[in-house]
Amino acid sequence: MTKVTVYSTQNCPYCRMAKAFLEKHNVQYESHDVGNDTVAAQKMIELSGQRGVPVILIDDEVIVGFDSERLNELFGDPMRGENYDVVIVGAGPAGLTAGVYCARKMLNTIIISENIGGQALESWAIENYMGYRMISGEDLMKKFEEQVRTLNIRLEIDKVTSITKDDGLFNLSTVSGNTLKAKAVILTQGNRPRKLGVANEEQYLGRGLSICSTCDGPLYKGKQVAVVGGGNSALQTAVEMSDIAKSVGLIVRSTIRADPVYIEKLKEKKNITVYTGSHVSALQGDKFLSGITIKDEQGKEQTISLDGVFIEIGWLPNTDMVENLVQLNEKKEIIVDINGHTSIPGIYAAGDVTSVKSKQIVIASGDGAKAALEAFEYILKSPFA
Repeated sequence: MTKVTVYSTQNCPYCRMAKAFLEKHNVQYESHDVGNDTVAAQKMIELSGQRGVPVILIDDEVIVGFDSERLNELFGDPMRGENYDVVIVGAGPAGLTAGVYCARKMLNTIIISENIGGQALESWAIENYMGYRMISGEDLMKKFEEQVRTLNIRLEIDKVTSITKDDGLFNLSTVSGNTLKAKAVILTQGNRPRKLGVANEEQYLGRGLSICSTCDGPLYKGKQVAVVGGGNSALQTAVEMSDIAKSVGLIVRSTIRADPVYIEKLKEKKNITVYTGSHVSALQGDKFLSGITIKDEQGKEQTISLDGVFIEIGWLPNTDMVENLVQLNEKKEIIVDINGHTSIPGIYAAGDVTSVKSKQIVIASGDGAKAALEAFEYILKSPFA
């Protein structure tokens, strides 16, 4: 019998999804909260060489992160040539809302995504979504997911790698080898984190360099860390990490561009040092990150000793798979009209992956609803209806 162990932290959304995947496929596993259990944390680091979660041990195989491709290979159920009215790519606020509206129109719908919740999962606290004075990104997305799961919608953890159109239908392939057909497609696959762009960056990812503070933050209790960025996410992360870490350095390339509410919270913290007009120019360390070099606008450099760095410098759209299919703008975002239409009839898009200027959960949700309604109308008017 396969032995599965999951090393996770309490507020890590990707850890939750890994466990949900295993439970869906009736895979029993042992769970360790490395945010509270220092012995388990040390064992995880020894097994994986990682200071980031989740880490999944399957017999003697170590899987770092929520690797949907590998988990599908081991435990997934293949989809071969299945037909749907609508395939929704992505399960963030836009994709999950689109799914609800497709279900209300009685459309045979499947949502395919690498994760459930998208970028919203990584928000420590959301204070501008109507109906909630304050809620974490993970809790809000749980409520979205719970509503979707009450409806007749298939929700699959996978990654769409290609989309083509043939005889009026769209053919989709996934990274785990699944294939399916659809009358309409709604693209809501969101963005991926922007990296620092410095030498040896890949070497330190999961070894002191993190792109998910809600996941890895608990592993840096009492340690010295830095947050890179000057927007809302960066300041929110710095404030939250100041309650966990011994000290926090905030590295801002130019000036702080966050909302006043986050700036005020930053001022209240005594263990945060702000370095404006500076950027990370080098990373230091052996197996794990132990320091960074920052350079200011005059070219002056200084080295800061620390244990971890959280990157919060923005996002890049996940449009590689459709760059030769639909029209993109200079930022590689999908160009849409006011109703979510792309340059290809039958393909719609919503959320942060689009050219819509404002990137907010409430806007993504509304645009997801619009895209679903447009897809319904398209299917009704098409010859295959």
